[in-house]
Amino acid sequence: MKAVVAYGPGDYRMETVPTPVAGPGEVVIKVKSTGICASDIKCYTGAPMFWGDGQKEGYCQAPITPGHEFVGEVVALGEGSAAKYGLEIGDHAISEQIVPCWKCRYCERGEYWMCAVHDIYGFRQRTPGSWAEYMKFPVGALNYKVPKTLPLHHAVFIEPLACSIHAVERGEIKYQDVVVIAGCGPLGLGMVAAAKMKGPAQIIAMDLSEERLELARRTGADVGINPRTQDVVQMVKDLTGGYGCDVYIEATGHPAAVEQGLNMIRKRGTFVEFSVMREKVTVDWTIIGDTKELNVHGSHLGPHCYPVAIRMIEQGLLPMEEIVTHRMSLDDYQKGIDMVLSGLTSVKVTLEP
Repeated sequence: MKAVVAYGPGDYRMETVPTPVAGPGEVVIKVKSTGICASDIKCYTGAPMFWGDGQKEGYCQAPITPGHEFVGEVVALGEGSAAKYGLEIGDHAISEQIVPCWKCRYCERGEYWMCAVHDIYGFRQRTPGSWAEYMKFPVGALNYKVPKTLPLHHAVFIEPLACSIHAVERGEIKYQDVVVIAGCGPLGLGMVAAAKMKGPAQIIAMDLSEERLELARRTGADVGINPRTQDVVQMVKDLTGGYGCDVYIEATGHPAAVEQGLNMIRKRGTFVEFSVMREKVTVDWTIIGDTKELNVHGSHLGPHCYPVAIRMIEQGLLPMEEIVTHRMSLDDYQKGIDMVLSGLTSVKVTLEP
């Protein structure tokens, strides 16, 4: 089969590799649609988290086929997998982005998304990703049937939306809260839609793009603010009687958004850090403790959120035709990478093998 193989930063090649075979408890799908994520771009551009920095080993195990956002058609079911996952040949299916080991402390305590081994599709040798014609869900994977009523280029958004839902859950939003979501890329838009379901008093979206801010409004934001042209900290304080927002969710991946959030959040507010940062972030740590006594929550992956994400897309709670802006063939993977890297004309870019 054809597959994109990553050998190092900027060194991604289309190659012919063996088609996966389903062993006991395994599932093989024909990939129908796969997304290009912001973390894929950070990996492609050589972020130390993925490739190491000379002192610490990176997370990515090359050579590896990238891709952790996907949906496909079931073409092979290993012994026992049909009954375990409720799948049949021809079904549309998805797998959570992490395949837990089920043996470490975190897995044994039910915190499988923090698995110490941490095999995520598209980065680790045991879990080759979806930028290929076919892929395998190995033993231990968390797999779900996807309704065929969902267009495949919408269903590919299940993975990022699940991550967005988990980030919103970490915000512990109350009914009278003012919520700021910084960043209106695909994940931020998913957070806007998920936050809307929590019934807050107001959702404020922030982005450098006026087009994305308008899309955020159509997704459920009450206000859109552009840090490029507006004093966002002062505006949020003006909207909240001088106190600041109750919940701030950082989804830009830019260090400046961290300091911005610390300055605009109220005392004893909740700060949710979602992004994968390329660079280290330096802030006045005193703001978190002595000045504001903040609750700071991290957010990782989309545990227990896939069924909710499927339902949200099924119910039409997001403008999916506006979110999935570009669909191209797997052969055009480099064009897709360049498009997401530029960040100028796309929201979500998908590849279709």
